[in-house]
Amino acid sequence: MRKYAWLLAVSAALAVFLAGCGGKSADDVVKDLGSKLNNLESYKGSGTMTLSGGDSAQEYSVEVWFKQPNYYRIELTNKKKDVTQIVLRNDEGVFVLTPHLKKSFRFQSDWPKNQGQAYLYQTLVEGILNDSHRQLAEDKEKGAYVFEVAGNYPNHTFARQKIWLDKKDYKPQHVDIFDPNGRQIVSMHFSEFEFGSKFDKANFDMANNLAAFEMLSAVASATVDIGEAEEPAPDADTVQEASFGIIDPAYMPEDVQKIGTVPVQIGDSEAVVLRFGGKYSYTLMESLPQAVNVSSPSGEIVDLGFTYGVLTGKEQKTLYWLLDGVEYRLSSGDLPKEEMIAIAKSVEGQVGK
Repeated sequence: MRKYAWLLAVSAALAVFLAGCGGKSADDVVKDLGSKLNNLESYKGSGTMTLSGGDSAQEYSVEVWFKQPNYYRIELTNKKKDVTQIVLRNDEGVFVLTPHLKKSFRFQSDWPKNQGQAYLYQTLVEGILNDSHRQLAEDKEKGAYVFEVAGNYPNHTFARQKIWLDKKDYKPQHVDIFDPNGRQIVSMHFSEFEFGSKFDKANFDMANNLAAFEMLSAVASATVDIGEAEEPAPDADTVQEASFGIIDPAYMPEDVQKIGTVPVQIGDSEAVVLRFGGKYSYTLMESLPQAVNVSSPSGEIVDLGFTYGVLTGKEQKTLYWLLDGVEYRLSSGDLPKEEMIAIAKSVEGQVGK
């Protein structure tokens, strides 16, 4: 009996020693994360997101700001195309801005609830808290806890995810997302992240963001390397509106045919409407974007991979998106959302005719 009592005493002392060394169980970490989320006031993060789907990887610079109770600002820049979009949420609604075109969409939505993203801290922590089958490991080299959990994203191909969180303060370090076949399709690496960042309401204001981007663009365009020759600016009277041609989506739903193409006029600009019919009926309008603010009583943000779109309407739905200087409006009364997204995605890489 004395032998067993001695062993029990040694085991208890060893457990106390290990606990004093900072070892935490999965339950301890999950409890800490729940507390962290409940007391979250603000944060600022930046990094690089890589999307591996399609023929080639798309790389984005990402900057995300959050302030309680529900202010968000996400800036995404497609590195290859050098195109920036900004997503805002403030007291007036949700905005999707394309600053270099002075274009904005505004609508009422509960975004980002139920539309989580790999660069949002809330999405990552909720994914860990909500998966009762979560797996926890440690990455000693990175000083991180590594969680493997189910994907909690609107895109159902994002089946699993691995999340690296700093062991000291639970800051996100890295996220990998995998499809149902285990193929990595998204990678988000955080180069910087801080809690308790200071913001005011102006940081999340639509007009302020457009003006700030315009100012930065003006400064950048005015900076010329010494010795670099500048081409003379074209005379305003000789500048003609660019033509993009007719761009056919690479994808059509089964039992759907293209019916025809109709030229239309939008203000002073020409546009084309592609009509499709069969199992589903829909139109695709293609035009040069106008510097205008578009408002809708409701809507949702749609992640198209290469850009963000905005889906509005209920019975008659319209999906708006901008790509390579062309504005698209896909409208239908019977086309399912998944088919609308597939058509929109298939436009990328197509050449105007």
